[in-house]
Amino acid sequence: MSAKIISGTETAKQIREELKTEVAELKEKHGVVPGLVTILVGEDPASVSYVTAKNKTAHNLGIHSEQVTKPADISEEELLALIDQYNKDPKIHGILVQLPLPKHINEARVLYAIDPDKDVDGFHPVNVGKMMLGEPCFLPCTPHGILELLVRAGVETSGAEVVVIGRSNIVGKPIANLMLQKRPAGNATVTLCHTRTKDLAFHTKRADIIIAAVGVPKMVTADMVKEGVVIIDVGVNRIGKTESGKAILAGDVDFEAVKEKAAAITPVPGGVGPMTITMLMKNTVQAAKQAAGLL
Repeated sequence: MSAKIISGTETAKQIREELKTEVAELKEKHGVVPGLVTILVGEDPASVSYVTAKNKTAHNLGIHSEQVTKPADISEEELLALIDQYNKDPKIHGILVQLPLPKHINEARVLYAIDPDKDVDGFHPVNVGKMMLGEPCFLPCTPHGILELLVRAGVETSGAEVVVIGRSNIVGKPIANLMLQKRPAGNATVTLCHTRTKDLAFHTKRADIIIAAVGVPKMVTADMVKEGVVIIDVGVNRIGKTESGKAILAGDVDFEAVKEKAAAITPVPGGVGPMTITMLMKNTVQAAKQAAGLL
């Protein structure tokens, strides 16, 4: 038995088509054009690449997109003033500050300065608190994408044993919380593991669903999982380069070995990755609808 491949590329494409229609309708019926600004500080190549992809996606969906690039030595005060400017701009519904920021800038202070109603990354404490309580809010993009993958792949989560490996504020903690809740892709029994978990295999062998988001290449091996498990691999680890200099990527799961035991598995690349930017766009459309009183 070889696993069904849960393609994030295909699922993201499907959601983007839905969003394109929604954006066109918003414009036509209500005169509302969702607006997103991405703020990039410095020229970190990975950040430049992410921001470019976000702007391209927004443009393709009909979302008004602005990109602001500031030098790495910008002061924290200047950056906060810029955020304040966009907080007050009615054309902009979503503000995204690309992380990481230079060391002299307090990341938390910057993220907290974003108006929670424009926090389309879902990182503001107001949105994190609402998420914990199960109230309507912007969900962080990667966990939101994981939920969509599970729902659209028809994976039954109610009553399932879910093991999340990784405790980051961006993926591990929020996805563990979301899967506990009474919601689609929820009602699960969740165990949260991490790099200090004493006997990781003890937990993973019991899991019906494993979400690996720990940043260690091929950490989850075939002998650590049971037959018929569903694997969501969030890890993107560079493990080398091809002769042409292209990065060779691996997930946190040993894909080739584990797919022989799994019922379904996400690939790396082409799994969770494409979903993250797509859910950012979904949150931006939601923010525009909220601002227009349409939700």
